[in-house]
Amino acid sequence: MTDEALFEFLHMEIVSHVYKEQQASKGEMDNKDRAACVSVLEGMGFRVGQGLIERLTRDSPSFKDELDIMKFICKDYWTKVFRRQVDNLRTNHQGTYVLQDNKFSLLTQLSGGKQYLDQAPKYLAFSCGMVRGALSNLGLDSVVTAEVSVMPSCKFQVVIQKL
Repeated sequence: MTDEALFEFLHMEIVSHVYKEQQASKGEMDNKDRAACVSVLEGMGFRVGQGLIERLTRDSPSFKDELDIMKFICKDYWTKVFRRQVDNLRTNHQGTYVLQDNKFSLLTQLSGGKQYLDQAPKYLAFSCGMVRGALSNLGLDSVVTAEVSVMPSCKFQVVIQKL
């Protein structure tokens, strides 16, 4: 329980720091500045995801296909990072996956309902990067986006890039 609270607090402080640094250097932030902050957070998450997946898969057998990898991400990886499994995994079997978490831990502290809905994307960028970094180390180039319609429920869309 303590480590969950520490991770959530650290995450909130990292997001706050990145946005404050950008605002201090620019003054008023526009959409380009906010996009730069999201990119920085996503890059941090990417590196963390790469490191975590290395440790988690060190003693595992190799995966047979991308669906097998996505199931691992939804069960084992999500459990290690967020202390619960993804609630739902959907796919079109053409490289697009939707991971739904109905009680996403990094959004539960913000609010229920739609009060802080406009603030949600900046708190999801790090997590998108973590998923993308994990998939990258497992040999899958991807684009990961997150969508929130009602807090703290969140959908992550993963599109695998075919070479």
